[in-house]
Amino acid sequence: MSDPIKVVSVVGPTASGKTKLSVELAKSFNGEIISADSMQIYKDMTIATAKPSVEEMQDIPHHLMDFLPPDSTYSVAMFTEDAKRCIEDISGRGRLPIIVGGTGLYVDSLLNNIRFYDGARDEELTKRLWDEYNENGVEPLLNQLESVDPVSAQKLSAERNPKRIIRAIEFYHTTGSTITEQNERSRLIPSPYKAIKIGLSFNDRQKLYDRIDLRVDLMLRQGLLEEAKEVLSSPLSATSVKAIGYKELAPYINGEDTLDNCVEKLKRETRRYAKRQLTWFRRDKDINWLYADEYDSFEELFTAAVSIINKGLTYG
Repeated sequence: MSDPIKVVSVVGPTASGKTKLSVELAKSFNGEIISADSMQIYKDMTIATAKPSVEEMQDIPHHLMDFLPPDSTYSVAMFTEDAKRCIEDISGRGRLPIIVGGTGLYVDSLLNNIRFYDGARDEELTKRLWDEYNENGVEPLLNQLESVDPVSAQKLSAERNPKRIIRAIEFYHTTGSTITEQNERSRLIPSPYKAIKIGLSFNDRQKLYDRIDLRVDLMLRQGLLEEAKEVLSSPLSATSVKAIGYKELAPYINGEDTLDNCVEKLKRETRRYAKRQLTWFRRDKDINWLYADEYDSFEELFTAAVSIINKGLTYG
């Protein structure tokens, strides 16, 4: 059996500084970046998804970013397959793959080598479950899932993502087993990667929230409102339509609310999203956390990250 491929992952909540840190790390370690962001994959969705600019990328290759039209669907299974190909290509050329992003399901599924069932779907059942969700909300669906897969129900209760809940119910009824059992079987297959994991955050949560508020203000100055009008007037997939930054501004665009109210809601929803991201990543005890407000400068933070990677590359 060949040695695991060494990769670095840089994760954390939105607005924590992942882009700047990962680019500097890529420059230092001859690396290339693989985006693990479920919204940055879409073209024309640039400002709201905080895609790095050409200047911010500093000539570092970025993969799995800005390559699908917004009306396309994309799954975590598709991401893991695409990311695996990128890792093999980057590593094969003697460079270091660096996975960067805040979509925890993408990162965990990739690094833990989760295999996804690609069998038949029950479209009639799925439609019925979506109709039930639209009429009664997410709670009855969680109760259904609880009766067949309590572990998944508990995991999904906080996120309350109807798409994932419905998929878990459908999976049970089409396969006779649960997604939990599928994931457990999948984890018996060792991961082909040795991951050096870095998490970026702030000890003082308010400092992160202040950065989020400032980022939203900057996005508006960069043209977020115009981008939202353009995106909302075009066909969107069930995935891309969930991007934070568009649906919150829709009431203003439709003449149903004031811009100030919509912007405040956007900031609030982004802060909540950051909190959910932190909750997800905290479950991974292998992440080496760096708290930006513990360092006097970015250079000190960067030096700490370099030390973690050097240790992982040498002794991992």
